[in-house]
Amino acid sequence: MGGPATLRGIAASPGIAVGRVWVLDQRKVKTPRRDLAPEEVPAEVRRLHLALAASDRQLAEVRRKVEQLEGTEHTAIIDMHRMMLKDELLVAEAERLVREERVNAEWAVKRAVRKIKAAFSDVADPYFKERRADVDHVGARVIDNLLGEAPEVQEPPPEGAVVVARDLSPADTALLLHERKVAAFVTDLGTQTSHTAIVARALGVPAVVGVARVTQAAARGDWIVVDGARGLVVVGPTAGERDDYLQARERYLAHEREQLATRDLPATTLDGVTVRLVGNIEFAEEVEGLVAHGGEGVGLYRTEFLFLGRGDLPDEEEHYRNYRRVLEALAPRPVTIRTFDLGADKLPVGVKARAENPALGLRALRYCLRQPELFRPQLRGLLRAGRHGNLKVMFPMVSGVAELRAARRALADAAEELRREGQEVSLPPVGIMVELPSAALIADRLAAECDFLSIGTNDLIQYTLAIDRQDKEVAYLYRPLHLAVLRTLALICDAGKRAGIPVSMCGEMAGEPLYALVLLGLGLSELSMNGPSIPPVKRVLRAARAADGRALLDRLLALTAADDIERTVRDEMARHFPDLVGTEGPVGPAAG
Repeated sequence: MGGPATLRGIAASPGIAVGRVWVLDQRKVKTPRRDLAPEEVPAEVRRLHLALAASDRQLAEVRRKVEQLEGTEHTAIIDMHRMMLKDELLVAEAERLVREERVNAEWAVKRAVRKIKAAFSDVADPYFKERRADVDHVGARVIDNLLGEAPEVQEPPPEGAVVVARDLSPADTALLLHERKVAAFVTDLGTQTSHTAIVARALGVPAVVGVARVTQAAARGDWIVVDGARGLVVVGPTAGERDDYLQARERYLAHEREQLATRDLPATTLDGVTVRLVGNIEFAEEVEGLVAHGGEGVGLYRTEFLFLGRGDLPDEEEHYRNYRRVLEALAPRPVTIRTFDLGADKLPVGVKARAENPALGLRALRYCLRQPELFRPQLRGLLRAGRHGNLKVMFPMVSGVAELRAARRALADAAEELRREGQEVSLPPVGIMVELPSAALIADRLAAECDFLSIGTNDLIQYTLAIDRQDKEVAYLYRPLHLAVLRTLALICDAGKRAGIPVSMCGEMAGEPLYALVLLGLGLSELSMNGPSIPPVKRVLRAARAADGRALLDRLLALTAADDIERTVRDEMARHFPDLVGTEGPVGPAAG
């Protein structure tokens, strides 16, 4: 190739890798269409079911290999794909097309996949939008089996290679990471919530996704640099650039070792105040990386993944197995499991709901209370799983005391049912996410009726400022240090203190080291964030004084303009932690 090509994508998993490109051959096989004679239909239906069964066997074998290698538990995502293979939205729809429209099985699967993906396209939530790729991966596997194509990666990359692909299925990612010891991943497609990103972060492998056309820019054997923290990819770097990045890699690894040196130490300030640092997770795969970064438990376990790519509702046993797995993996550390945050903009595929404004419609707890057939199995599964660890239950999007009481009553009823059936269950601590201005304003009343409060800043800031962060026209107005936001946070924290219950934060604000001193000043007892954010936040807390945080907060609350507040915070942090402000951090070669 010519000179070096610098490409930018989405920073999916931090770290630096320098190696040779291994482009996976993922040429899209053209799906044939054929009209069937009536007498051919029964045999074609059998062929469809044989391909579904073959796909399930292959994924079961992938799961077995991954489970055996290093004793890992990175199997939940593969289990989800196996469930999709049995889901009626795929199976029944494909069979209907074969029988009624008399088309071949390959074309029927393609049409069924397209229908499911169309349902995901209407969802506003970017996490759920990303799940369209999961449906694609499952459909492609079935079609490959129908066509007699081997769906697995045929030629394994050498150890230390940088895998470049259009996209990667969870099965590909798991096998490549566990069997091949690849150095990094780069993909044309994907987001921070794609499974390649989730698994790469969990295992500490650098990854950049969403690098459009990287498969066209890179050829097998080319040198390549991957900077997973900055979302930077250099194809064909010069020898000098490779040396620079290798040195940067050593600096990064040294910085990581320094950060992780405090992994087992508490986040205790110089004046003796301890803040628990826990993690936000969506899959069991993330537990290992969380603990490796010093996570003291889980502050937010999102459960919406149980609905991904399916039309039926998860049953009680499925809930129980998933929650038990995470609780056992972390015991005796606490695990806060949030009940479904579903609504008009993110529902199981095939479940329809109309809403003029989904963000203000029937969602989260209010949706669950209206759908007992969905809520009851989750509550029963949670209570049963609670015997296997340190469970806390959290209800999302609570707007008032009536909703909290109704949710607690539903949980108590589920516990009583289980006891009548002869099962030993006890009610876990119950808390709420404070993410609505109405909840913040009556936080004192809510605090009197629950065991803990957890501030969800992502939604709280958006609702307080009427700003949609996904809307580029107004995203610049999203200001976590806006005076209205600070006053709201102080109101919630004060309510918790007066009620004698802990107050935590699980929004993105919690994982930003720049805000750590402010959050310390608010008196939060727990901060929940992504695993890699824990070491830098802990470093700030262990070198700070809670008294300084309270003094800073008082100064901020006396200001008015968000610009002035932000400038004051930056100046204060620059004075105490100069490397946190005005730099991209210790990843990548020195700027020049």
